[in-house]
Amino acid sequence: MISRRNFLGIVFTCCFAILAWFAPAAIALDRKLPLNHPAPFTLPTNTGDGKVALSDFRGKWVVLYFYPQDFTAGCTLEARRFQQDLPKYGAINTEIIGVSADSIDSHAKFCDSENLRFPLLTDPTGEVSKVYGSWLGYLSKRNSFLIDPDGILRETFVKLNPAIHSTEVLTRLKELQAIAS
Repeated sequence: MISRRNFLGIVFTCCFAILAWFAPAAIALDRKLPLNHPAPFTLPTNTGDGKVALSDFRGKWVVLYFYPQDFTAGCTLEARRFQQDLPKYGAINTEIIGVSADSIDSHAKFCDSENLRFPLLTDPTGEVSKVYGSWLGYLSKRNSFLIDPDGILRETFVKLNPAIHSTEVLTRLKELQAIAS
């Protein structure tokens, strides 16, 4: 019979071993592209263009936002807010681009359903999401990034509220543009 003290020691050892086993994966998932570094991406899109790359937007600011899944409550709300503010972004030389692990077909249906007029990119393996620290193993985390006209990452948003996020991004974007000019 195992004593309580020995049992707790075994449980502690097992927990420590499990944490040690998974820690490198957790660290890799939380790795983020640092500010003031080039912010690359090239992914398939729901539009007829095939693939979209950051280089397609040279000379413009880019809001690159990652979200978990098409047609879910938070993701729909966030997309609607970006769509609602799209003219404001256009007026300040800024493009909106969404990224999730959903398929091109799902993105096309989501855009049609919500009347979205900005591209949604598909990242089913998390290739780009991982670079930005926005991957949870099977879907993208809700994070956003501001990229300047030269392709340099200037701002990161994590732990955000989809209902007000677009307004927060617009405010920060205007601040960054004022500093850059």
